[in-house]
Amino acid sequence: MVVETLFAASLVVNVSLDTHMPLSIDAAAFEQMPAREKIAVLLPLVRRATDCIIRKVKADPRYRSDGTPQAINALIVDSFPACRAPVRAMIDAHDRMFGSGSGEAFLRGPYLDVLPAAVEREVKTPR
Repeated sequence: MVVETLFAASLVVNVSLDTHMPLSIDAAAFEQMPAREKIAVLLPLVRRATDCIIRKVKADPRYRSDGTPQAINALIVDSFPACRAPVRAMIDAHDRMFGSGSGEAFLRGPYLDVLPAAVEREVKTPR
């Protein structure tokens, strides 16, 4: 649970991450990995999923007309079908490292807990 909380909190921190992921490592190797290394493998996947969602929210014309938290939440939900591949990659990697079902639990819990604030911060920050 601590790992997942740290993992979710990392979304709010703007960091530069390597996008190369050793996803070919087998489950036994993941079991032997220290938590810090697992997080290092998962963070780029979390960032990729989050970046996809942010891009979709920014591109949605409804964002400009209503930037309320409820509207942002709706836009996030609406972005998931277009971001299915990176979100699925994040869930699957989490399952391989922390056990079956842990990826969905992470998505529905810690990830979604911080995602609206991360999306709101990023879409309001000019680049």
